[in-house]
Amino acid sequence: MDIPSSLAIVALAALIHASFQLSVSVLTLLGGHAIGVKKTQARVLRLTTAFVAGTAVMTMLLLSFAALVFQSFFANAVPAFAWALVCGVLAGIGLAVWMFYYRREKGTSLWVPRPVASFLSDRTKATKRSAEAFSLGLVSTIGELLFIIGPIVVSALVLIELPALWQLAAIALYTAVSLLSLGIVWMLIGSGHKLSQIQHWRESNKYFLQFAAGSGLLILGFYVYVSEVLGSTIGGL
Repeated sequence: MDIPSSLAIVALAALIHASFQLSVSVLTLLGGHAIGVKKTQARVLRLTTAFVAGTAVMTMLLLSFAALVFQSFFANAVPAFAWALVCGVLAGIGLAVWMFYYRREKGTSLWVPRPVASFLSDRTKATKRSAEAFSLGLVSTIGELLFIIGPIVVSALVLIELPALWQLAAIALYTAVSLLSLGIVWMLIGSGHKLSQIQHWRESNKYFLQFAAGSGLLILGFYVYVSEVLGSTIGGL
């Protein structure tokens, strides 16, 4: 796989990651609680910025760790069976997102374990300092690992086949693109937009986001299968 194709796969995987909404939900809760207790706009901005920074750091750590693990198994060449297995995982997660990502109720309640959801909700209420908001960003990323593991694994496999310098570029690309939706909400909160308007938009478009995330996973899995599995098989004939 050439470098432009590799980076395109990483960017698509990161865009799918950005379509998931747990970190966005926690960010809006954090902003809402901070505004509710009459914190200044500057204080709200510091808390939300620390949260986004924590999310970015955990995303980089997860991707780097996955790449390190795969590097120890496959060195610099990923076998076709590994690509095929990952494509199956992507398809399974994509179908699960289509069916289960949002709960069948009013609002934007996500299909994540209730203990995780309760823990994150309680932590947003108790978060008063930037360090706590940073930690909350770390934890919220892990809380959605069941869904984002697919894009991260695909990107990690792509990473280990890239030259060292391009690996760093790909990690930066994935992190930046994966924060797209979170960054937009952060800017809206920081610029003083009402959280009710943000939440109303999220609720009105939740099924579109759900369909886009599931479809993106299926498209990514199909493209990788054709490129890496069928391509290597035909090339070996």
